[in-house]
Amino acid sequence: MGSLDLRGLILLFNPGKLRRAIALGFKTIWLHRLRSALTMLGIVFGVCSVIAMLAVGEGAGHEAQEQIRRLGSQNIILRSVKPTDDERISDEQSRVLEFGLTYNDMRRIESTLPSVRVLAPGRIIRNHVYHATRRVDAEIVGVVPWYTGIRNLRIHTGRFFSPIEIEGHVNVCVISDSVAARLFPFMSPLQRNVRVGSDYYRVIGIVESDAGAGQAAAAAGGSGGGNYAPRIYIPLTAARTRFGETIIRRRAGSFEAERVQLHEAIVQVDRIEDVEETARIVDGILARDRRQQDYEMVVPLELLRQAERTKQIFNTVLGAIAAISLLVGGIGIMNIMLASVTERTREIGIRRALGAKRRDIILQFLIETVILSGTGGVIGVVFGVVIPVVISRVADMTTIVTPWAPMLAFSISALVGVVFGIYPAMRAANMDPVEALRHE
Repeated sequence: MGSLDLRGLILLFNPGKLRRAIALGFKTIWLHRLRSALTMLGIVFGVCSVIAMLAVGEGAGHEAQEQIRRLGSQNIILRSVKPTDDERISDEQSRVLEFGLTYNDMRRIESTLPSVRVLAPGRIIRNHVYHATRRVDAEIVGVVPWYTGIRNLRIHTGRFFSPIEIEGHVNVCVISDSVAARLFPFMSPLQRNVRVGSDYYRVIGIVESDAGAGQAAAAAGGSGGGNYAPRIYIPLTAARTRFGETIIRRRAGSFEAERVQLHEAIVQVDRIEDVEETARIVDGILARDRRQQDYEMVVPLELLRQAERTKQIFNTVLGAIAAISLLVGGIGIMNIMLASVTERTREIGIRRALGAKRRDIILQFLIETVILSGTGGVIGVVFGVVIPVVISRVADMTTIVTPWAPMLAFSISALVGVVFGIYPAMRAANMDPVEALRHE
């Protein structure tokens, strides 16, 4: 029995017979080319949607991960947060609400934790920045000279301020490229002055816009929500001297004052393995002497891991949705092949009468099904690779076509052809030759 099965398998895949079956399959499909083209559309759209949706998902995940990486995998970001009304504790005599991070907090963290490599405290003030008749609403960020290194900010032109300028409380600034484009559209901003309030600052450099920054603005200037302004950077000492630590707001019939020493601080840890443990210790240090929750902590490493898990789930969902199109395409192929079996009943009877075996009929119909699904798969792969490029150009979205996406989509399309072609092929092979010859 085993030898007969082996001999039948060899006859089934005889090279000469296989070539003739393939040639006949292409000829049959060409004779009904419009119907075949319409049948392939389901596979084309299915394969195309699988690749395109995976590319969009991969691109979105990559963008999210890149933004988190820019925050620094070895960083712990601390931000001052204004307490809610229920948590608020203020001095009734001075009517000043004090909250947020302090310089004393930074000294305690630095002296307590040997794993901390460097600290970068900062102050953020929301204000208008002027040059001549142009104005931009921006965040004035007081930072230290090593801020660009710890925050992975790239300097386009010029330089960042030096320790000497920090010690001297010098009025210099480094502006983001978005501020430069709005205040200096037709000239270089280097060595020119911008005005904030009544003070002038000399521009010494341009840095890339920090898209992931500014989330402490709510504590700093009450910007609220996620509408963060472009940034200009000044020495931390100059920010403390020029703007002070108390923010006063006057409204009709009310007066409110807030005192915040630091709006944010970045703690960089020596080794990435120590980040999560250091974050827990820092949280304990900050929470120990506080009567209100006036800070928040962001650990980019944890966000990065969460983003990777989210991307995997997102890709799985998108792939499953797109795979439904392939399923619909496969059902369409099976429907057409069943109709083809009915149309070709007399042809099947003649072939059986001339000596064709059941396996020959099965092979013929399977080959036609695989040709339909395979051709549709190839066309779908081409469109699936092109469409993400078009999306990137038109919608300015990041899309990434990974090598495995076209391979996976094409393999599934070929498998769909085989699976949904088996039943029509078996039905054709099981026809009684006599009854098939009588069919009109």
